[in-house]
Amino acid sequence: MNATAEILKNKIENLNPEMLETFAKMVKSLEMKNKTAISQFYLDEILYRIQFHRENPDTKLDFYENISELKKYCA
Repeated sequence: MNATAEILKNKIENLNPEMLETFAKMVKSLEMKNKTAISQFYLDEILYRIQFHRENPDTKLDFYENISELKKYCA
């Protein structure tokens, strides 16, 4: 993940001012859409489940069992 971030950082640093401004607007637009689409509570729950599964790889991710409930709250 850090390698990917470094690659992106280097690419962003090499953008000309016009491209940098366009990129900033795109990212800002994505952030706004993301915040309104899913509440922080559900994002935190998903992150917790992913982290738990990484620490306990023999466990089963239960996203599919709870996906209908998640869709209901995020719709």
